[in-house]
Amino acid sequence: MSFYISTLLVYFFVDALLAWALNMQFGWGGIPNFALIMFQAAGAYAAAVVSLGPDTGAGAFQRYVFGSSLPFPLPLVVATLAGGLLALIVGSFSLRRIRRDYQAAILLIVSLIVTGLVTNVVGLVNGSNGLTGVPRPLSGVLSRLTYDGYQWAYAAWTAVIAAAVYLLVARLGSSPWGRALRAVRDNEDAAATIGLNPVSLRLQAFVIGGMICGLSGGLLAEFLASWSPAAWGYAETFAVFTAIILGGVGNTWGVVLGTLLVQVIFLQVPTFLPQVGYTGLIDALQWVLIGSLWLVCLAIRPRGLIPARRPVVSREARR
Repeated sequence: MSFYISTLLVYFFVDALLAWALNMQFGWGGIPNFALIMFQAAGAYAAAVVSLGPDTGAGAFQRYVFGSSLPFPLPLVVATLAGGLLALIVGSFSLRRIRRDYQAAILLIVSLIVTGLVTNVVGLVNGSNGLTGVPRPLSGVLSRLTYDGYQWAYAAWTAVIAAAVYLLVARLGSSPWGRALRAVRDNEDAAATIGLNPVSLRLQAFVIGGMICGLSGGLLAEFLASWSPAAWGYAETFAVFTAIILGGVGNTWGVVLGTLLVQVIFLQVPTFLPQVGYTGLIDALQWVLIGSLWLVCLAIRPRGLIPARRPVVSREARR
């Protein structure tokens, strides 16, 4: 049971990072990022290839680019930069002043292209088989710990990173930059008339969110010691969207509550239910439940359980 709880904590903190990234992009900037999981995958692959070592070594059985053996925590730094770089490239042509439904379509198409590319080009990151054998950070230093003890140490490590990211996100949300981003979300034309640059602000939010996604991917790949195209399906993005809508779009603590409800309770509790019907029915019903939650929340409480508060600016801040 201890092993299960520590594993659940790691997933919760990683999912919280994803939720904060999407909340910044969609909740504050109005960017419908349906390719969210792609940026997490970029970080996961980046962390893997810079820690696995060269793919031509003795006993090598998988093919990938940029093989090196960077020490901890440099793979996580590379993962963060990879997510941000991909967001910069994608956002540079998808976040221009076009309709947001078109932006959503562009991001979805890009994710389809990238999925096909990664799956079929074997020399990139080993194709559909994915990468395995990713070194777990500090496993040598913490070799005296039991496997269960290492799990708890890794959960504590992800908790520290999640706390640091929360402080960053909370500071950005209450800053003039965060208020300007919300102004762009609400009315781009009005924001432009007071000197704001909507495209630049939204691109900045997109890149910062991409970096957080990349960091979450690096943490997850090092925890799982593997990564493959099967790990970043569209259902994952759908679950994160449901979490922030249920918790409260634009509210930093609200999306944490939504992540706890959707990613932990609603996705994990059904695994303890007795099997009914054919094998896999319970798993299928999980996504039916999440989809129903999304629809009910939009119909009954569209602002979520903890609605975002309108920012209040003090007189000193106005001067």
